[in-house]
Amino acid sequence: MPKMKSKKSLAKRVIAKKNGTLKRGKAYRSHRATGKTTKQKRHLEKSTIVHVTDMKRFKGLLQK
Repeated sequence: MPKMKSKKSLAKRVIAKKNGTLKRGKAYRSHRATGKTTKQKRHLEKSTIVHVTDMKRFKGLLQK
């Protein structure tokens, strides 16, 4: 049986925390920023935790 590989595209986008949750960046920040308010852009800078309903899927993609 070959070794399990983690999905590198996801591994680059999330960081595992000590308590087992995953930290990720928010979407809608990369381009077309002129149409967004300063408040929107400021709030999109902050990172957030991956939702509980997505955790099982993410953990399956990150296992080695």
